[in-house]
Amino acid sequence: MSSSTGSADGAGVPVSSNGASAAGPGAGPGAAPGGLVTLGEVMVSLSASRVGPLRHARQLDLAVAGSEGNVAIGVVRLGHPARWVSRLGADEFGELVRNTLRGQGVTVCAPVDPVAPTGMMVKERRTGDIGRVMYYRAGSAASRLSPADITPALLAGARVLHVTGITSALSRSAADTVRHAIALARAAGLTVSLDANYRARLWDLPTARAELSALVGQADVIFASADELPVLGADGADPVLAAEELLAKGPHTVVVTDGSALAYSVRADGVVRQPAFPVRVVDPVGAGDAFVAGYLAGLLDGLDEPARMRQGAAAAAICVSAEGDWEGLPTSAELELVDRGDGHVVR
Repeated sequence: MSSSTGSADGAGVPVSSNGASAAGPGAGPGAAPGGLVTLGEVMVSLSASRVGPLRHARQLDLAVAGSEGNVAIGVVRLGHPARWVSRLGADEFGELVRNTLRGQGVTVCAPVDPVAPTGMMVKERRTGDIGRVMYYRAGSAASRLSPADITPALLAGARVLHVTGITSALSRSAADTVRHAIALARAAGLTVSLDANYRARLWDLPTARAELSALVGQADVIFASADELPVLGADGADPVLAAEELLAKGPHTVVVTDGSALAYSVRADGVVRQPAFPVRVVDPVGAGDAFVAGYLAGLLDGLDEPARMRQGAAAAAICVSAEGDWEGLPTSAELELVDRGDGHVVR
């Protein structure tokens, strides 16, 4: 592995500098049979518990956050194996990320980068209704991902590769890594899932549009909010018409979330509309990742399109009903909770 103490064992799975498998027990080509592989940055997250300017915070909660990690955890909770590929710094934050994901059942393939830190995000609760996020990701270990880090063995046995626009925003080498992973996945016959996940603080709109619109034709399933469709190269104001523009470029499905009320699945054979489940929102962060996890787990289960969309909406509703980016992600048995009335107690 370039620029890293990690190398690869005979199966192509990264190992740490002490020779131990970075993927943990059971890693290797059979570690994600029929499951998901995703790559990107999972960071340490510091969150102010007090409302107001961050400078006045007295405590910061320490946690782990990152879109690709959230999706991996969500898919595992819904009964499928998931493998996360990245790099981590040689620091305590990196160990926190590694141990957290492993503890949630995700196979971790993230060698230690000896010269770059684990990425960080800081969340400020500026008002009771408005939060702000500050990123410390420039030069992070994950930003140093390179195509050499992705081998066919890391995709072996999996059925879905999931990538997001966030990874491509980290650096040129990370963007090249996404393209390389997609090429390997397509050659191996995997379904390629792309979530736009546009972050204006990571890159400007023209650069994002140029990069992500080029990936649309290489993906099978696209996820985007209605306001992200232009980032992917669609010009239509109507979300369904804009999604149909993207279909013409190659994907077979475009899933669009339109605010917090409705989601659309747009395919050549028609449109599936899925209303959001009414819930009391405790923490809206992670809703999109929960939806993606629910949908992709449904794809892995062989569910039809309406059932995948319903499962995505149910996972999102349950996730936002709890604090944290991923802590509230449901298990398969918990999906039915969205059908219970407000205040219902399961005995």
